[in-house]
Order: sequence, then structure tokens, then C-alpha cells
Amino acid sequence: MAVESLPPVDPGVTPVRGIPAVGLEGVVKRFGDVVAVDGIDLEIADGEFFSMLGPSGSGKTTTLRMIAGFEEPSAGRIRLHGRDITGVPPFDRDVNTVFQDYALFPHMTVGENVAYGLLVRRVGGEERRRRVTEAMRMVRLEGYERRRPSQLSGGQRQRVALARALVNRPRVLLLDEPLGALDLKLREEMQIELKAIQQQVGITFIYVTHDQEEALTMSDRLAVFHNGRIEQVGSPAEVYEHPATTFVAGFVGTSNLLTDEAARAVIGRDGVFTVRPEKIRLADPDEGPARDEGSALGRIRDVVYIGPDTRYIVALEMGGELVVTRQNLETSSMEALATRDQPVRLIWKQRHVLSLAESEQPLGDTEEETVP
Repeated sequence: MAVESLPPVDPGVTPVRGIPAVGLEGVVKRFGDVVAVDGIDLEIADGEFFSMLGPSGSGKTTTLRMIAGFEEPSAGRIRLHGRDITGVPPFDRDVNTVFQDYALFPHMTVGENVAYGLLVRRVGGEERRRRVTEAMRMVRLEGYERRRPSQLSGGQRQRVALARALVNRPRVLLLDEPLGALDLKLREEMQIELKAIQQQVGITFIYVTHDQEEALTMSDRLAVFHNGRIEQVGSPAEVYEHPATTFVAGFVGTSNLLTDEAARAVIGRDGVFTVRPEKIRLADPDEGPARDEGSALGRIRDVVYIGPDTRYIVALEMGGELVVTRQNLETSSMEALATRDQPVRLIWKQRHVLSLAESEQPLGDTEEETVP
């Protein structure tokens, strides 16, 4: 699975140091009365693996389509390595897109599919063959050139789609939920491979996904989209450990919010607070917290056994619920499930309590699947 020995893809023009690979300035996209993207400002560094994360209808796919040139912004500017490409047609942008449905030509062989973009650009036969071989080796499909897409597995077809995009040597590669059609095990394997390939070729990857684990696994940085806006941009650790809003706290990880009376009783002040499930310890109800710890009494309402971990849903005495995640280092499924309905004290370090800003209310229905 290693790709260290593979030749890097030459992205063409040498980028100017300090200029972002992609820059969005006040980008808005409206479809009639629906605001799909509502004034986004974003800079993506050259050579970065950047993910756009959010639920369906959050604006992430529409944003990617505007970078690709498939949609025109209603307002704002889009820059590619400093060049204003707003209004430039897709074929004149130095980007390529990999889609979830592969979009391979069924009547062509794998090699012909990969070479198609080079053929359109009138690249010579010898150079075309060399670059196809290089791209196929990069995605570990050398020797598959004469097969048809129908003879390949889903994971192999997705690699062919990736090779077809990389063979053109774009400076920016856009990936629109490319692993969504794969089963869990293959998707996890492809996440590692995609990141390794990106590091090898050294070009900018912009990856759209609704899967938070995917974004956390692969990204150098990510943007969390919600209702056409960006709620937070940062490294995976920053976004997970220090969510900026209630939406980010709930979407990137398990929502564990303390509000209203529960916040006043447990935290001692008004506001919205979160504690990540893995930061909370289950203890006997009679055990008291240390000076640097917070705690709350409750009862285990439900237990979800998920193999390596168990998730405990605890109803607090003062109202509200908290989820606690504990590794099953020595606990069996029967032992975990037997704790249901037991009284418990939850204990956590005070430094793990985060104060959150309220997320804004929805703008309306912006489901990307219904966007024309």
C-alpha cells in the first residue's frame, strides 16, 4: 500500500510562495429564493489536503462546484493561485474533479479512460502512454489497462477515476464524496491511500464529505459548513478539541451539551457548554471530585456496545443528558449492558469543559440534492 517510491506528478507552473491555491472572497450562490452559499471567505494553501465537512444541504458541494466552474457564483470572487477565475469555463481552470459515481466510460478500457483527457488535449502517443502507466502505478492498478470498468470492483473503479484526474496533472484536485459508494472497510483503506497519494504528488486536494471521521482522518485542515456558511476552520485536532459553536460540537463528534438549568447546576453559570464523551469518567455515586474536577450525578439510561468501546447515555439528576464513551479494555458486552439503570457519578477535568457560541438558525431548505 506504500506509495513512497512512486514518481511525483508535476503540477505544471511553479506556485508563488505565500499565494493560496484557492481563495474565496465573499462567495454567494442563490438558486431563486434559496441561498445555498451565503458569503464565504476561505483560503486553501498550496499542497494542502483540505476537507469541506457538513451535512446535506450545508453548501459544501455547491462551493466545490463553483471552484470547478460547474456553477457560477451569484456574488464574490474565486481565485486559483492568485488568478481570478470567476466566470472562467471549467476546461480553462487548472483543476480536475473526482465524483462519487466514478463517471467512467463503460465502452472504453481502463487505459483508454485514463488517457481520455490527454487525448482531448492532443498529448502525443508516447507521452500519453508514459503518463497513463505512471498514473496507473500511482493508484496500484498497473496491468489493468486492458480491462473494462465493468470487470473492476467499486474500489478499483474509484482508483481509475482518481488516475484519470491525476494524469492531467492539475494543480488542484477536487473530490466530491468519492468514497461514499464503498463499503466501510474499503472506505477506510482508501482514506489512507488517498492521503498517501496526496502527500506523494504534492498537489492541493479539496475533499467534500459529510463523514466527520473521514475528514478527521485525512485533512490537514477542514471547514465545517452549516446553512450555507462556514462555522469553523482549523486542523482536525482544533475543530474536535475546541469546537467554536454548538453545531460544530454536535456534528464533529457526539453532541454533549449542557444548557439552561443543567448548565447552572453543573457548571455554575449560564451559557452553553460541552464535554467530550471520552473526557468523562464513570464513578461510584459516593465518590467526590477532586479540586480540579467537575461532576454530576445521574442514572445510566441506555448502553450501546460497539465492540472496542461502549457508549453510556446518562440522564442527569438536574436535567439533560451526557454521553460517556469508555474503551472495553476488560469489559465484556454483558458486563457493559448490565450497568443499564444504575446510578452513577460523572467526573471530568474542569479544563475539558468548553464554552460554546450558539449556532445560527437555519436559513431555509438548501438541500443540495434539490438544487438545479
